[in-house]
Amino acid sequence: MPDSSSIKHVPVLIVGGGPVGLTASYLLSRQGIRSLLVERHPGTAVHPKARAINARTMEIYRQHGLEAAIRAAGLPPRRAGMVVWTESLAGAEIERRIPGSAKGDAARITPVLPCLCAQDDFEPVVRRAAERETAATLRFDTELEAFEQDDAGVTTTLVSKVDGQCETVRAQYLIAADGARSQIRQALGVPMIGRDNVYDSVNILLNADLQPWTAERPAALYFVHNPDFRATFLTINGIDRWGFIVNSIGAYGFKPDDFTPERSIAMVRAAVGVPELAVKILGIAPWVAAARVAERFGIGRIFLAGDAAHEMPPTGGFGMNSGIQDVHNLCWKLALVLQDRAAPSLLQTYHDERQPVGQAIVAQSLGNAVSMGRLQRQPDARARPEYLNERGLIFGSLYRSAAIVADGTPAPEVGNPVTDYVPSARPGSRAPHVWLTPDDRSARTSTIDLVGQGFVMMAGARGEAWAGAARDLTQDLPLETVTIGDGAYNTGARAWHDAYGVDDTGAVLVRPDGHVAWRSASMAANPAAALREATDAIRGRA
Repeated sequence: MPDSSSIKHVPVLIVGGGPVGLTASYLLSRQGIRSLLVERHPGTAVHPKARAINARTMEIYRQHGLEAAIRAAGLPPRRAGMVVWTESLAGAEIERRIPGSAKGDAARITPVLPCLCAQDDFEPVVRRAAERETAATLRFDTELEAFEQDDAGVTTTLVSKVDGQCETVRAQYLIAADGARSQIRQALGVPMIGRDNVYDSVNILLNADLQPWTAERPAALYFVHNPDFRATFLTINGIDRWGFIVNSIGAYGFKPDDFTPERSIAMVRAAVGVPELAVKILGIAPWVAAARVAERFGIGRIFLAGDAAHEMPPTGGFGMNSGIQDVHNLCWKLALVLQDRAAPSLLQTYHDERQPVGQAIVAQSLGNAVSMGRLQRQPDARARPEYLNERGLIFGSLYRSAAIVADGTPAPEVGNPVTDYVPSARPGSRAPHVWLTPDDRSARTSTIDLVGQGFVMMAGARGEAWAGAARDLTQDLPLETVTIGDGAYNTGARAWHDAYGVDDTGAVLVRPDGHVAWRSASMAANPAAALREATDAIRGRA
């Protein structure tokens, strides 16, 4: 054991510098928490990998000031407005589908559009934002070699891959964002529940000018139904840089070793339908899809996030989004505990809230894959109606934990919880989007934009007693109050009352992650006591 004077101490150690780890670093800094991120690779992603950032995730980046930079790095919204099935890019088209997020009525759910931004363009944006924060330290080319946790923290050994130097770092908490083959999860012995080796595919990154067959029908995905193989073109820059996935290779008699550059070029040409097309192969990467969720998301002072906590087929584009939403849930809780504003038991709610969501998303991603013929050779498989219309899955997650104070009201009834979303401020739900405009007619504001850093109390026009009760708590809890109506946000007040289920004396408490923590439909007999009791319960201090 090294001398204690040589040990570096940090509140949170983040292992993994992909989208999930980088976002965790940034969010912790925004909460005033120091962190150290280590990543074994020399830099951010060099391949596109994930591309689809859904509207719920973009709400998070909007609330934390990164939406514009991410959109600037990605493609314009029209590029994600359609999905196409075709026999070949130059051949007969089979079907077009407009994702639910691109339909006109999506604006009633969120003020934010999804974004198509390849991971190698996206990660540098979040990295730069994280590195601008003084509370964050990021070290690439650094690997976690060993760790040991006890009741007070986690002692780790970090090794520089540049010069081989070892360093001991003691962290109060550790976030394992180290991917699907997480060494941390394996060392902890956490089982994965679900299916491994669901189907095998090959990712091919290429240069080719496909504009003659795509410019007039810009889409995020082009699914090719060739008699001899199934493939997908993924839009990267929409001009000459494309992803090409050969899906379910085993079902069509291929092995990973079959994909030489020459064969890959031949398959790209066949999928386009142009035998002499100029194609340059930039990379070939076989992979195997899984549909599994970790049995536990938290083990002592170590928390699994992203692919370390859940693996899912990419059919639906939920993998990266789920991981980012994991740490969005976790980081404010870590901040309150580290600031001694909440009991450590609050951290248990990370598993309680996110593991059921992970299970639901993994199940639906697998359902999409089955319907699209990924598990076996199915020449006519298209995609079930739920595919790319998962509004309920994206916006309708309902948390149940000790960090939610139930109010006894029923959940909204929906015909299909995957596709259907009914806005609700029932505790545990995502706080609904409502446009509000001040009396001075300055720029309107979404309720989504009122949330982000700390807790937010939204009170009706005659809820001044709630506002007073909230002010009394600000020394103990990061808490702001917004009054809806009566001179403040009058335009939109009626819609807010309807969406949030309170009268003009009621109030709603929204957590830093945008989920409703507590609601009182009308004024309580003792609002100060009621609010204190609720916030104590949420923070594990009841």
